[in-house]
Amino acid sequence: MIKRNFWTQKIEALWQQRPIVWLAGVRRSGKTSLASTLPDIQLFDCELASVRAKLAEPEAFLKAHRGQRLVLDEIHRLKDPSSLLKIAADHFGPTKILATGSSTLEASRKFKDTLTGRKFSLHLTPMGQADWVAFKGADFDQRLIHGGLPPFYLKNSLPERDMQEWMEGYWAKDIQELFRIERKAAFDRFVELLFAQSGGIFEAQSFAKDCEVSRPTISNYLRALEATQVVQVVRPFSSRKSNEILVAPKVYGFDTGFVSYFRGLKRLDTGDHGLYWEHYVLNELLAQNQDWSIRYWRDKQDREVDFVVVRRGRPPIALECKWSDKNISSKNAAAFLARYPDADYHFVVREPSQKRGGKLDVLSLDECIAKLLA
Repeated sequence: MIKRNFWTQKIEALWQQRPIVWLAGVRRSGKTSLASTLPDIQLFDCELASVRAKLAEPEAFLKAHRGQRLVLDEIHRLKDPSSLLKIAADHFGPTKILATGSSTLEASRKFKDTLTGRKFSLHLTPMGQADWVAFKGADFDQRLIHGGLPPFYLKNSLPERDMQEWMEGYWAKDIQELFRIERKAAFDRFVELLFAQSGGIFEAQSFAKDCEVSRPTISNYLRALEATQVVQVVRPFSSRKSNEILVAPKVYGFDTGFVSYFRGLKRLDTGDHGLYWEHYVLNELLAQNQDWSIRYWRDKQDREVDFVVVRRGRPPIALECKWSDKNISSKNAAAFLARYPDADYHFVVREPSQKRGGKLDVLSLDECIAKLLA
């Protein structure tokens, strides 16, 4: 069993503050495997009828396990999961519960309102830097092309059939349980197009034409994908200056393996690494601190900064992702810093071979994260 210590430490830290931790994340991201590695844990699989029968009387169950550390796996299979967690938080404080399940439950307003102030949420992302070490990764291209869902990453070749089955399960068990989306063919077409241009500027009208649905329908599709954590919507950073992009977001697929799948790629050419590295950096930012606001910046002269990390009460930090530090241009940095002179600006490079002084640092991803966390 591979121990993902980065994530277990986060769970332990959250348990110190509140008794309930909701572990969210897409299917096959490794929630159950991660939960089973926690020390002194008792795991209850809510997909089993016998377990659901035990949990049908929450007070009796919680009394029997008072003060223990419990995993309620696939908790969305219960009839009223939020009621059980509310009772646990209000009356069985010493008991620690890690609840895992479909991200649709976390997207439910009723679930959020019922447990306000009683739980912390933790989003399990695809494999990041710490996981790469834990999985003893050797070929970084495999991580990029196969993606970061552990069972898909470990395959010898891109598991296209498994990805297709994942998409079918996502439609049946996530989208249909929460959202009133009827036209599966149009929705599937939208997902395919969106992932194929992952990391690009999102223009609803262009998708509406290709999918043969209305622009409001496309907006509803995007909201469903964002709520279930299958895409990350990165909105513009601006101070409302007239020459900046103010509204149009960029949309990233949640995992580079599915980007490969929808783009029809089985290996990366030299020109592909930059885009995939940009996705990987975003994934690491989301893993490290889920309270950060991550934006992008672009002006009307098409000068762009990949990510701007906004932290309350502190200057923004701009990140430009580069696979290699050869021929780095300071054009985008100069334009951004002219408007935001208090900001810091870093080039985030896979394996940097040079350093720069002042605000234009050339950093590895680990060095960048260290600066953001400082």
